[in-house]
Amino acid sequence: MNNLGKILIITGSFLVILGVGLTILARFKIPFLGRLPGDILIQKKNFTFYFPIVTSIILSIILSLILYLVSKIHK
Repeated sequence: MNNLGKILIITGSFLVILGVGLTILARFKIPFLGRLPGDILIQKKNFTFYFPIVTSIILSIILSLILYLVSKIHK
């Protein structure tokens, strides 16, 4: 039970740091990010649906490459 408490504290701390980081980063906008060709945007009279599928794929590839390089350095 002691380990579960530590895991919850670490997870909560990570979420707080992530939330603060996202709040600060929201001020800095990259112009093309989120508006790439292939991102889905549906606008109706009283409804807007936006799903940045291509942006998500590109960010996933970049993050995967960074994590791959970091894992190679630490071996």
